[in-house]
Amino acid sequence: MARRPVAWVVSLVLFAEALGVAALNWFLGVVVDRQNMSLAGLDPDMMSTSSKIGGVVFGLYFALCGLVALLVALRDRAPAGLGRVLLISAAVVHALLGAVTWGLVGWTAFLYMVVVFGLVVLLLMTYDGRPEQPADAAPGVPPGVPPGVPPGVPPGVPPGAAPGGGGAGGGAGGDGSPVTPPAPTTP
Repeated sequence: MARRPVAWVVSLVLFAEALGVAALNWFLGVVVDRQNMSLAGLDPDMMSTSSKIGGVVFGLYFALCGLVALLVALRDRAPAGLGRVLLISAAVVHALLGAVTWGLVGWTAFLYMVVVFGLVVLLLMTYDGRPEQPADAAPGVPPGVPPGVPPGVPPGVPPGAAPGGGGAGGGAGGDGSPVTPPAPTTP
């Protein structure tokens, strides 16, 4: 299936984005520092420092999201807890940045943000609702059922025994109903 390749692609894209965001903000901080620019009377050194700190923080954030996607790819299991929250927040960030970049940067940046948003959502959705099974389990067999037990037999019943003590279907009509009806209860 396409679950693991999607997780690998998402991890690579998020790691590349982490480096790109950190490098871009660091570069902008250096430009502000060297040109000694000021915006509405703000301190240029403070603007430079805050740009560099913001670049490092967002770079670490995207790198952490990429690490979660990498762990999903390596383990082939759904992200849980904080990892799932990080990936959902990364999807929200890319959706919001996509909306902003349409007007400020152009349609190519919007397209990139939407593609990354779609990849993160696809990663979250491909693992959603799937019960955790070991890799060697047969397909269609619920976890915890020993091999050789026919479907519909409750756990703990020997493989050759049918529930209810009846024939192959377990009941009088072969529909799985018990041979004897349950005892009536009084109010």
